[in-house]
Amino acid sequence: MLSAFELDFLSCSGRLRQPLGTAWNVRFEEVEPVRPFRWSKGGESFAGWYYAVTTVGHVGFESWLERDRLILMDRDPEVVGIASQPFWLHWHDGQGPRRHAPDYFVRLADGRARVVDVRSADRMDERTEEAFVATGLACKAVGWEFQHVGTPEPVFMANVRWLARYRRDRAGRPAEVAARLLDVFSDPLPLWAGAGLVGDRLQVLPVLFHLLWSGRLVTDLESGVLGTQSLVWAGRRRP
Repeated sequence: MLSAFELDFLSCSGRLRQPLGTAWNVRFEEVEPVRPFRWSKGGESFAGWYYAVTTVGHVGFESWLERDRLILMDRDPEVVGIASQPFWLHWHDGQGPRRHAPDYFVRLADGRARVVDVRSADRMDERTEEAFVATGLACKAVGWEFQHVGTPEPVFMANVRWLARYRRDRAGRPAEVAARLLDVFSDPLPLWAGAGLVGDRLQVLPVLFHLLWSGRLVTDLESGVLGTQSLVWAGRRRP
């Protein structure tokens, strides 16, 4: 199986193309994208760069759906590295040569690797399915995880997008406000009321949202849009 695939990627010494069995241990979470991110005037998708606190740098995306997945990975405490369009995977499908550039390569805290492709169900076609099957086989051959992910639940994603505005560490300061919030929300309280107990909400709310982003404070992000009456409490992030 290893001999059926090759990886084409960028390294510090230039562009390389190597057999999968030789290249699998490259730190692909640190490589540059193998193709540029293009903006198409009037197109349905929108490419751009997202600043990830996980990598302390910008990671590219080619659609809003990919951007949403980046936000979710950036918030995942298991994720320690992310690279977009990390390599071209080459193989032969029996009729001719094929290639596919997965959307993301992810490094997890325990050292495992994960390859992620983002595509909504309504945009799947036969060739895409074939590419994902081939990518899954290649990943299995070298012990990587492979995920095909689609559209996240809308309410949950809307809430996480909001919290992502406060993802940077500076939003969690001053530290004494963060400590006071953790104390006040040691038992569940409505968001607005609890923030008011700490001090001026203009100063307190950004810190509160940062703590919700980081998981040091917890709320239900799935049942409804985050609001003044949302119950908030201190604790570990839900799985």
